[in-house]
Parts: sequence; C-alpha cells; structure tokens
Amino acid sequence: MKLIKPSYFDTFRCIASACPDSCCKEWDVLVDPDKAAYYRSLTGELGDRLRQVLTEEDGHTFMLIENRRCPMWRTDGLCRIQAELGEDALCKTCREFPRLTHNYGDFVELGLELSCPEAARIILDTPAPYFVTEEIPGGEEGEYDAEAMTVLIRTREVMHAILSDNSYSVPETLALALMYGYQAQSELDGADEVPFDPVCALEEARHFALPCAIEPVLDFFKDLEILTDDWSDLLISPQIASWTEQYRTLARYFTDRYWLQAVSDYDLISRVKLMIISCLTIHALGGDFLSTAQLYSKEIENSTENVETILDGAYTCEAFTDNRLLGLLLQ
Repeated sequence: MKLIKPSYFDTFRCIASACPDSCCKEWDVLVDPDKAAYYRSLTGELGDRLRQVLTEEDGHTFMLIENRRCPMWRTDGLCRIQAELGEDALCKTCREFPRLTHNYGDFVELGLELSCPEAARIILDTPAPYFVTEEIPGGEEGEYDAEAMTVLIRTREVMHAILSDNSYSVPETLALALMYGYQAQSELDGADEVPFDPVCALEEARHFALPCAIEPVLDFFKDLEILTDDWSDLLISPQIASWTEQYRTLARYFTDRYWLQAVSDYDLISRVKLMIISCLTIHALGGDFLSTAQLYSKEIENSTENVETILDGAYTCEAFTDNRLLGLLLQ
C-alpha cells in the first residue's frame, strides 16, 4: 500500500509550553471508546479526576473543558495524562493531532492541520512542498470510483502548477484556480481532458467579475459557530492585508486537504470555492498572516458543521457567487 505525505510532514514536533496557542484550549476533546474505558478503570487521584470530567453525548465520550481549557492541561503547558502515564495513554485525538489521515483503502494520504500554530508555521514556511510516497505493509481494495480518483489526482497536479505560476499575481492566480475548478469538475463529470488555457480563462474571469465588497462574506462567517473571542473580534474589525506569496502556499494547503475528498460525492467545485473563500477571508481579516490563518483553521476547519455550511453556501450564498468572488479578486 502507498503512503503519501507532504515533504514537511515528518518535521513536525509539538513545542508544548512554547506554543502561542494550545490544542488544550477551547475544544471539548473526543475520547475514543478504548481509552475512555481505560481512563475510567484507573485508580488513584488521576482516575478519580478523569471519571469526574468525562461525559457522554450522542453515544460519544468527551472530556469537557473547564475555564476554557482541558482539565488535564497543566500550567507548564503539558498534559497530565502524558506526564503521569506516557504518550501511549493519550486518547486518539490528542495522540494524532495535528496530523491528518485520509485512508482510501489502497493508499493513505497524510497531512498537517493548519489549526496548530507549529504545524501552521511549517506549512506556510514551505513555499514549494511536494509529496513523498512510501510503500507500507497492509492495505485493501479501495472503496471508491477508481476512474474518478484518477481524474482527481491528475487535476490536482494541474492545480498545483496553476498555484505555483508566479507570472500571475496572487489574486489572478486564485481567479484562475476558480476557473480551472470548473474545467476539472467537467472532467470529473466525464468530459474529455483538455489543456488549461490561463490567458483565455483570465480574460473570461475579468468579463464575469462583479465589483463588490467583502462585508457580505464576513457576515456569513459571523453566523457560523464561533469558538473564541479573538475570532469574533477579527470578524468585527477586519484589516485587509496585502496579497503576499504566502497565499499561494495557503491555497496549496487547502487544495491538498480537500481536493481528493470529492471522490465521495463528485462535488469538486464546492471544495475549490472553499479554498477561494478561505483565502479571501484570511486576506480580509489581516493581522499577522500566520496567526490569522491558524485561527481561521481552528474556528472553521476543526468544526465539521462550519465546513459543511461553507460547502453548502458555495451554491446557496449570494456572497459566494462566481462573479462576486472573481470581483473580490480582480477589482
């Protein structure tokens, strides 16, 4: 079986108490059944404390936060469970975060989550990432449409080339990405493969672009679930940033994370628009680029409900129509 991962994947190491944020803040931690049973079986003070903070909801076990932090978080930034019982005692969520795993059966693709500050630094400071492929034991027949996956892998490579072409400005590149998204969707739907023509695509994009304001986009995000006061403050008082080359890397991250997931429902264009909307929003909010991108991911990507709402909004929200998104990029 093939294991595919970005070139920077193995460089990640948790920086613990040096982290400017913490994965132990704000989130209720999902605890897998085996570890939940193990925690409840522990004796002594730690076992008593764990039984006190574990709760059941909709058939799942969570460790509820207290004072906006995981109750196992120590003042030195380390986890009490890991400190007293070792890393193997961590639940699956804490052991794996911020590592992402997409298992397609006959191949696995790994990644890092932008919501972790150290992972965000690694991702956004790697301007030309590439995939590394390894052979690992195991695997089974892929439970997906093989023809569709072939198209998605091929078109993602084309998107990589579009995003890395610095002969176009960053906003032009994102406009081209949106235009190519529709071509890739057509090929996923069965159309013949054709070369992408960026000159014609950009001319068409400029024709359709409708000058508009960013406020309706930010209003959409204000109606989503909000986790932190910092995010709310950014949405209320945005400070539009300059377009820098790091936005190409940011767009590459969103592409790599979501593109192949279209094999589940054949809906690629909503995921392309998710990438465009995310880049536009992070740009509009301003502040320190890395911090804003990390906070965006923490608020949006770590909420399945928020991501699904944006994917639906790609078709239903007036602020996310193609002409308005192109207008925000090209005006």
